[in-house]
Amino acid sequence: MASITTQRGGNRCIQFVDENSARKTIRLGKCDRKTAESICRHVEALLSAKLTGQPIPRETAVWLAGLGAKLRDRFAAVGLVEAPKRMLLGEFLKQYILSRPDVKPATLEVWQQPCRNLTEFFGEDKPLRSITTGDGDQFKAWLLTQKLAAATVAKRLSFARTFLHVARKHKLIDENPFCEVKIPTANVSLRQRFIDRDMVEKLLSVANPTWRTIIALARFGGLRCPSEVLSLEWRHVDWERGRLTVPSPKTDRYDGKESRTIPLFPELRKYLEEAFELAEPSQTHVIGGDHLAKATRPTGWKSCNLRTTFGKLIKRAGLKPWPRLFHNLRSSRETELLEEFPVHVVALWMGHDAKVSLKHYAQTTDEHFERATRAAESDAPALQKAVQQAAVGNGSDSQTEDVNDDGVATCATPCDSPRHTAHAFSGEGGIRTRGTGIRTQHFQCCTIDHSVTSPRIAYPQDTAAGALVPLFVSA
Repeated sequence: MASITTQRGGNRCIQFVDENSARKTIRLGKCDRKTAESICRHVEALLSAKLTGQPIPRETAVWLAGLGAKLRDRFAAVGLVEAPKRMLLGEFLKQYILSRPDVKPATLEVWQQPCRNLTEFFGEDKPLRSITTGDGDQFKAWLLTQKLAAATVAKRLSFARTFLHVARKHKLIDENPFCEVKIPTANVSLRQRFIDRDMVEKLLSVANPTWRTIIALARFGGLRCPSEVLSLEWRHVDWERGRLTVPSPKTDRYDGKESRTIPLFPELRKYLEEAFELAEPSQTHVIGGDHLAKATRPTGWKSCNLRTTFGKLIKRAGLKPWPRLFHNLRSSRETELLEEFPVHVVALWMGHDAKVSLKHYAQTTDEHFERATRAAESDAPALQKAVQQAAVGNGSDSQTEDVNDDGVATCATPCDSPRHTAHAFSGEGGIRTRGTGIRTQHFQCCTIDHSVTSPRIAYPQDTAAGALVPLFVSA
């Protein structure tokens, strides 16, 4: 039903007659005869299934699933398969990404930034199927020229990869063009700051009761601010058991991550007790005021405006504002907890994975360096003494020498020094015999005649082995 023809230049094509008696041609380009025959068999199977109304054979269906976009388009042009969905980049971003009902308004607002970058670089009329891996590399190079931080570039490339992954899952494209784009690694430590207890005390001394509670929850409880701090209610505080149930709006859409339970740390408890005494009778949330009401607007937690007030409070305390104001409060608390508890326990209390804990939260502080230096200084005398004792005890650096009645010195060698049997068993003429085992010698003595200009060593007889055992080398 289908035939292979070879044109000038070695280009091959497959010709067949469809159900309407029209001759169709599929151009394959340059390929070997065996490949052309394999494609021809699948063309015949597709044509037979279409004419008879039968399902496509399994072998052909599997082959068709792995077919490249270019050849699939040629099959669709002759009516053997359905034409792939063609969608433009701008239309896809609006339909599949920006209108998702399962994400929060703040997340949609964050997604608008990479979407705006994609449409600005490629254009809204760019067909999805025409975006290649090379285009992804060019998009990355363009982002690096937009005066963005390395972390921002990495995040937007990650979002772009996720968007195109969604397009691949909906079979709008055959492969993700951003799959091979290398995302730069951001140096997290550049934006980390450890907020020690002295700095916290200065902040608490100039803060009002509401802000003292906010700072205590973020720094001593490790709560995310503003979402978890403002969502905390008095019913979540278990005074008797000393535990605190923390609602987590960030992860509540995942099963089992709507909340987490943390200890009611002593340094946190006294500020919660103070806030409880000052709370209004009808107040359900730990943090009163209209902060939560502002956060329920379409823009979400972005409208709370806590960052501006907190920045003023930091300056009032005589401190210099640090990067990521609330995040570093939480990071500092997690760093302290990692000193006392296993990482999996701390990660569970903080509400994230252990890998996230070590990568984004754990910090190296000045106290770590000072502690290591103090330990090294205190261990130095003991280490020196141990080395000296070992040098004296092993007998390798000194020999005891006694003088007999004839004025000849005798040297004793300790028996515990291991020696290879290649030295222990020697034949005549100093020729070694085979053997690499280690044997232990007992104390052997030799005499040194000081009356001779070049003293020679007297070798004792090894009665067990029947061979001479050299203990010293002649001078």
